[in-house]
Amino acid sequence: MRSPLLDTPGAVAAETPDADVAGHYGDPFAEQRALLAGEAMVDRSNREVVRISGPDRLSWLNNLSSQKLDNLKPGEATQTLLLDAQGRVEHHLTLVDDGEAVWAHVEPGTAAELTAFLNKMRFMLRVEVAEVTDDYAVVSVVEAERLTLPEGAILVGDDVLLPRDLLAGRLGLKLAGLWAYEALRIEDHRPRLGFETDHKTIPHEVGWIGSALHLSKGCYKGQETVARVHNLGHPPRRLVFLHLDGSVDTLPKHGTPVVLDDGEVGFVGSAARHYELGPIALAVVKRTVPVDATLTAGEVAATQEVIVPPDAGRNVQIDPALRRRIR
Repeated sequence: MRSPLLDTPGAVAAETPDADVAGHYGDPFAEQRALLAGEAMVDRSNREVVRISGPDRLSWLNNLSSQKLDNLKPGEATQTLLLDAQGRVEHHLTLVDDGEAVWAHVEPGTAAELTAFLNKMRFMLRVEVAEVTDDYAVVSVVEAERLTLPEGAILVGDDVLLPRDLLAGRLGLKLAGLWAYEALRIEDHRPRLGFETDHKTIPHEVGWIGSALHLSKGCYKGQETVARVHNLGHPPRRLVFLHLDGSVDTLPKHGTPVVLDDGEVGFVGSAARHYELGPIALAVVKRTVPVDATLTAGEVAATQEVIVPPDAGRNVQIDPALRRRIR
């Protein structure tokens, strides 16, 4: 669904899968600063929204997904994953319960598959699942809880599910494009499904343990792999933050090989230009890559910062300081 905010003077569309929203409105660095200052909102209305109602919704979702949700308090935002039987990530949900229903937003193009799966798993439980993307748009604001939201809007952490007919009102804020949001997401070390993940990704590799996966909850599909890696092994890959050589004009695209000593050791997930840090990226590399090795992302030299340490798993927890502002 193409955003009406793309008709704003100066708006330039982002790249697929985000082409229905603006990448920027003419000044990406100023937009980053305004976003950080709480003066701007980011149009992420290409994301899709699912509503799950019914008295059994939280216990049911708790049994299906990776996060402990059975005692989730109204208004408390969190994340959860749906895994396959081998513990590989299939869906990532950012959600909140408002006391009557769970509201979740997910990556563009994934809601239909998600709702089909959830409806298949309802059995005789008192739950109802519906995609409501046509009615609600996702926008993001730093410290969104300070805002006075219009009637019908739903707060999900730093995201707002806004009735679509109110999107053009911008919550009374300036506009920042998706480029600004992505630069801050990368700086914050937050992985994105389909960018820092592929068909083989397990939660340990990208730092979703804790933020989207609870290690002490009951059974769910894929839990055996999660427990085995946590207690006995190491994930085969790890998420890293890259400082890219600023003398190169172009940014490596998603999927660009990461190379060490002429051998491919991983791939670039996302890259952006940060208003202070310059060109930066998130990448997934083999666990055995030395943490101090200088890598090459495409034609761009890159130095690493550790996000997921090589010894992750075997009850080794990620230092919260390395997570920065993961939320």
